[in-house]
Amino acid sequence: MLPTGRNFYSVDPKAVPSRLAWEAGVALADSLLARYRDEHGRWPRSVGLSVWGTSAMRTAGDDIAEVLALLGVRPVWDDASRRVIDLAPMQPAELGRPRIDVTVRISGFFRDAFPHVVTMLDDAVRLVADLDEAAEDNYVRAHAQADLAHHGDQRRATTRIFGSKPGTYGAGLLQLIDSRSWRDDADLAQVYTAWGGFAYGRDLDGREAIDDMNRQYRRIAVAAKNTDTREHDIADSDDYFQYHGGMVATVRALTGQAPAAYIGDNTRPDAIRTRTLSEETTRVFRARVVNPRWMAAMRRHGYKGAFEMAATVDYLFGYDATAGVMADWMYEQLTQRYVLDAQNRTFMTESNPWALHGMAERLLEAAGRGLWAQPAPETLDGLRQVLLETEGDLEA
Repeated sequence: MLPTGRNFYSVDPKAVPSRLAWEAGVALADSLLARYRDEHGRWPRSVGLSVWGTSAMRTAGDDIAEVLALLGVRPVWDDASRRVIDLAPMQPAELGRPRIDVTVRISGFFRDAFPHVVTMLDDAVRLVADLDEAAEDNYVRAHAQADLAHHGDQRRATTRIFGSKPGTYGAGLLQLIDSRSWRDDADLAQVYTAWGGFAYGRDLDGREAIDDMNRQYRRIAVAAKNTDTREHDIADSDDYFQYHGGMVATVRALTGQAPAAYIGDNTRPDAIRTRTLSEETTRVFRARVVNPRWMAAMRRHGYKGAFEMAATVDYLFGYDATAGVMADWMYEQLTQRYVLDAQNRTFMTESNPWALHGMAERLLEAAGRGLWAQPAPETLDGLRQVLLETEGDLEA
């Protein structure tokens, strides 16, 4: 027998980002900025990025490295321990662009697992804000100086890391979407900021800071989320629409205009690229959501497979409610293949009629809210019929 060992750990938080993660982070930052500049003809003054702990463990800090690269700050490693021991601002000539302001929405798990990294990111923001550089070369300093003139608090002026209240987790939008009690972007933004409006950093252990969060979110030109593994996609977890979609909805509620929404693809470090959220949604929809092979695989898993199909519908609806990712043809395809298709409907009825009822209800809600703008009348009739039949069966 082999000993099981003890004191296992996945990654040394003080070695985040690793040297390889730094290379990936620089590529992510360059790809994001190039995509935005190609589409808008200018640099984004501020980027909002959702950062999760699980991703940091898998990649040793690709997301963290991207934040540092956008700020124009380079990690300094100790060769022996491979730990990050200092931060050094990159010279303007080396950077070749302005320093981009970055607002980070961290998950509760990231907050708990990587407090050292939270402090390091905060130090990087403050380092850049203190550089004696022109406003057009250093957006962080320009914004910090404007905030300082507004309220006179240097610590608040350099606060860029926000998360949920200490001891709590999530972004709150799943409960709101499931309750069906929201009306517009203002409702989504209110919940998102109430759950995530707590500041983190050096000597900031979750101070309530909704006003500071809103001030930074009003500046966000790009809302970004990275995907580092093909084991998951943006339509198989509610966290994607809660964190990323919630950021988009909040910026839209605060400014009246949606930010550019991007998904960074670092699943292959040698082929890092940036897609728009719309492009990524279309890719995932065609590759998995309505892929007959995936649907057949779900049918082999009975009750759980039916649940996963219904969950996929819910997550896509949530992303559409927050970020407007779904086209009408996608809703039509979901209805035809998941609900009205004879084979799949029989499977759902036998394995998990609650899931079938939930899908029909959710798709009708999308039509009722105008997210599904122009559904075919016969498609809606089919959904209503399924809803009535499943309600009767479940109540029998």
